[in-house]
Amino acid sequence: MPPLFSAPALHRRRLLRHAAAFALVLLAVALLFLLLVHPRSLGTPSPSPSYGHRLPTLVDLTLVHGAKEKGAVCLDGTPPGYHWLPGFGDGSNKWLLHLEGGSWCRNRTSCDHRKKTSLGSSAYMETRVEFVGILSDDKAQNPDFYNWNKVKIRYCDGASLSGNVQDEHQYGATFFFRGQRIWEAVMAELLPKGLARAKQAFLTGCSAGGLSTYIHCDDFRALLPKDSTVKCLADGGFFLDVEDISGRRYMRGFYNDVARQQDLRKRFPGCSSDMEPGQCFFPQEVAKGITTPMFILNPAYDVWQVEHVLTPDGSDPQNLWQDCRMDITKCNTKQLEILQGFRKSLLDAISEFKKKRGWGMFIDSCFIHCQSMKSLAWHSPSASRINNKTVAEAVGDWFFDRREVKEIDCEYPCNPTCFNVVLEQPYQEG
Repeated sequence: MPPLFSAPALHRRRLLRHAAAFALVLLAVALLFLLLVHPRSLGTPSPSPSYGHRLPTLVDLTLVHGAKEKGAVCLDGTPPGYHWLPGFGDGSNKWLLHLEGGSWCRNRTSCDHRKKTSLGSSAYMETRVEFVGILSDDKAQNPDFYNWNKVKIRYCDGASLSGNVQDEHQYGATFFFRGQRIWEAVMAELLPKGLARAKQAFLTGCSAGGLSTYIHCDDFRALLPKDSTVKCLADGGFFLDVEDISGRRYMRGFYNDVARQQDLRKRFPGCSSDMEPGQCFFPQEVAKGITTPMFILNPAYDVWQVEHVLTPDGSDPQNLWQDCRMDITKCNTKQLEILQGFRKSLLDAISEFKKKRGWGMFIDSCFIHCQSMKSLAWHSPSASRINNKTVAEAVGDWFFDRREVKEIDCEYPCNPTCFNVVLEQPYQEG
């Protein structure tokens, strides 16, 4: 019997089958990509059923409209920005705002350098950023706030959104110290977008943004309806006014420079006149006047503070702390003793706030910084726990009044769940 198909015909059929199969594979990959990266593009969001199954959502940068006319600009005069991820479902009328961190600048040299980065100019800001941790829209990663409106407010003024200097000519150069105006301009833009009608609102921030949260917590409360629930969370922002290992108060001197440069004493009228201007900038002083419920989230061995507050440049000429400040497991007995004293200073400083009704805290014994903005540290199988609660679970319990949360961990190395960072280079972010 002759063959049903010639060799060329069979070859063509095989090619067609392979092409069809390849097209199906491409279609499947494309659909998977849409599900992973843009879960809302296929209709109703369906959060991942278990942790880590979905890539973070990318959110575009929005520059504040009319900011230049208001003088609400970054260090270099460019408009400030934010990233907004709209809420959905029953989170549509709930808002979570997060204030970005990034240390401070204290003089012309450091501020001039900062003007050429995203921390001083929107010209250098990423046009899209990942929303992770407390900003995640994945229910498995962020069980209590995943479907809220979430806003990341960029930090570009160098003084935790607190300065308001009219003169732009400083030290023979041009600098705009307008953090307070940036705060007001961003709020003015978000309020008509739905923030003004929020049933629940949460102001959060990490590091220098955590300090901003202490500074603006009551301001935030005042903008919102009296019958709405408004609370604040400062993550890794409780900077201590303590002596470093050389006996100096390095951080107070640093804050003195920031405060004088941006004329911050007028921002804190309740600060005693016999105090140095930098003292008014420490959270321990700022928080005394806060009436809105606050949550203090801080590791007892904050890696940024160990490097910049306890062992800053010039305090360790023989580099005896070089290994310890990068990896807590490499600290010797004497260094651990000093770190335990640093932990005690933190506990002493927050003791008055532990008594405040409606306030919460989570002080773990980990070597880390900014836990709410790290997906592994916020809520994951490997996240640190106190009394078997992750940071995310503790914060959620407190915000929704499921229980009182005033968790103080035992001394290092008592907590085996601690997520401790190991640095490959000095920590820069603040």
